[in-house]
Amino acid sequence: MGTTIGSVTVPIFKIIVAVVIAVILIRLGLAMLRALATPIPDPPDPGELRKVRLHYRCSLCGTEVRMTIANDQEPDPPRHCMEEMDLLTTED
Repeated sequence: MGTTIGSVTVPIFKIIVAVVIAVILIRLGLAMLRALATPIPDPPDPGELRKVRLHYRCSLCGTEVRMTIANDQEPDPPRHCMEEMDLLTTED
């Protein structure tokens, strides 16, 4: 039992599966487009971020980072190479 397309007989099950896959792909694509179309959030109020001067180094690879703005006066150290970075200096 199937549907004849031209001179080829296609089982109904294959047609249903193809339609379901097409619908899933279209919905997934539209969801991705909606995610890209959402606007970025507003920046936080000026009083929420604090100026800091912290210098960190990764103990595994030696990468250095200077943090100049953070949410609080003593922020958690950033992570690099899946490890927390070491605090070198507070540039006061």
